Amino acid sequence: MNILVFGSNGLVGNSLRRVFSNMNYLKDHKVEFSTRADTNLFSLNDTKEKITNTNPDLIINAAAKVGGIIANNTKRTDFLIENAKINLNILESCKVLNPIKIINLGSSCIYPLNAQNPIKEEYIFEGKLEPTNSPYAMAKLLAIELGSALTIEFGHQVINLMPTNLYGPNDYFDSKFSHVIPGMIKRMHEAKSNNDKKFEVWGSGNALREFLFVDDLASAIVHIIDNDINESLINIGSNQEISIADLAELIRKTINYKGEFIFNTDLPEGNDRKLLDSSKINKLGWYAKTNLDQGLKITYKWYLENIL
Repeated sequence: MNILVFGSNGLVGNSLRRVFSNMNYLKDHKVEFSTRADTNLFSLNDTKEKITNTNPDLIINAAAKVGGIIANNTKRTDFLIENAKINLNILESCKVLNPIKIINLGSSCIYPLNAQNPIKEEYIFEGKLEPTNSPYAMAKLLAIELGSALTIEFGHQVINLMPTNLYGPNDYFDSKFSHVIPGMIKRMHEAKSNNDKKFEVWGSGNALREFLFVDDLASAIVHIIDNDINESLINIGSNQEISIADLAELIRKTINYKGEFIFNTDLPEGNDRKLLDSSKINKLGWYAKTNLDQGLKITYKWYLENIL
């Protein structure tokens, strides 16, 4: 199989490199890992040229502009425009090709704000989006709708994967604009290094979240490829949820920080609860294997070795 991976320098792309390599996948398939260095995904012409020259049997779209709650809420225009351009250019470039399989990476933020938990795939388009990340969600929803159109009209197999909150090596570690786990790891490590007696946790700490180690998502992608699974929308989650306060305690244990937690309720915390229903992919034979404690240790070790 000829596989083209977009977004290869990101969190998911690097994970696919590791997992493909560990499984000897690269011996059985021709895999091209595309990055910004070889293809400008904001350009339709560049994207078309890359796809045409590669002539893939399968495209994995892991390219995206991503960030945490503050980044999503303060850079709303860029999140909508850039993610919409990436998805539109990749999918439009496939329009006239012979039918191929496309695995498109989305996000659990596509689901309505008040969706019943655990959140099932059929809840898509059933209500208002969570306001802080609605532009990013709209770009992902646009890709899902276009993928459906390509499937119906041109015979492509577009599989949209909706992972829960991802974390792991090669994540974006920033004190302000990261997702919760890399952001908290960076800030708490700095608090420990500075011998700070207090650490600010954003929000009340009561919000419940589900997290997935990124290599588990990569293993789900391999499972879908190897078993020729063809579902239009699949949730990928760990089936485990934790409060932000308890997450902070786990990170404290991982980092060995001794200070006191202060909860800043003036900062946004998004949905009160967000847990995916992953029964569809579980029934198809895949389950997450990495528990949160283990995943945090791997992530923090990578942070110490690569970021500092």
